[in-house]
Amino acid sequence: MDCVGLPSGWKREEVVRKSGLSAGKTDVYYYSPDGKKIRSKPQLARHLGDVIDLSAFDFRTGRIIHSALRKSKRSKGMRHDSSLALPIRQTASIFKQPVTVIRTRPESRPKTDLKHGPQEQPKQLFWEKRLRGVQPRDVNDDPFVALELPLNMQGVGPDLTTENILQSIAAALHVSNIPVTGQNSSKSIQKNPGVNMDANQPKMQYMMVSDTDVKRQEYKVVEARKKLQDALVGVS
Repeated sequence: MDCVGLPSGWKREEVVRKSGLSAGKTDVYYYSPDGKKIRSKPQLARHLGDVIDLSAFDFRTGRIIHSALRKSKRSKGMRHDSSLALPIRQTASIFKQPVTVIRTRPESRPKTDLKHGPQEQPKQLFWEKRLRGVQPRDVNDDPFVALELPLNMQGVGPDLTTENILQSIAAALHVSNIPVTGQNSSKSIQKNPGVNMDANQPKMQYMMVSDTDVKRQEYKVVEARKKLQDALVGVS
């Protein structure tokens, strides 16, 4: 039959399927004036080219859907309306361009105090107080004898016991890679320990180890080794 939605000379054919799972359904074909068979709408569009606009053409019925045609015209009108068009960037930003870095202004200097990447976890300032009541014991469940601090080694901080100061010194010697000298300013720490306390140093007053102290300690070590050697010889 003639197709009303296409130019004069085009024919439309409906073929009913007689077998298979899709029996009873119809296939639609179009024939051009020169007898060429068209099986799909994209093939029809390629054949007609710019002769007719097929945006509102229904391939199954062979008719023009006027509601779709009006919508298409409105969209085309809006697309070509210069007042509704988005502005286009005119600069060629995709090309590499040289950049001059100015570092003379103070606000242009990089901040070295900011750390990027994984941040260090905060440390508890007076963590030694949590160890109160915890006392080391030997294999016989007897408590070790508490050590005594030298007279020139005084603790710094609120309500710290001798055991807490020793724990702080031992932790600083084991963990820190910097020289262990104690807190620099004990007066400011007493006023506000949470602000002025150096977390990298043990909770003791600033002190320096002299050569005399080193020699005295070496002498004690030598004496302790001699006693150990004599004890081992007596056991053997």
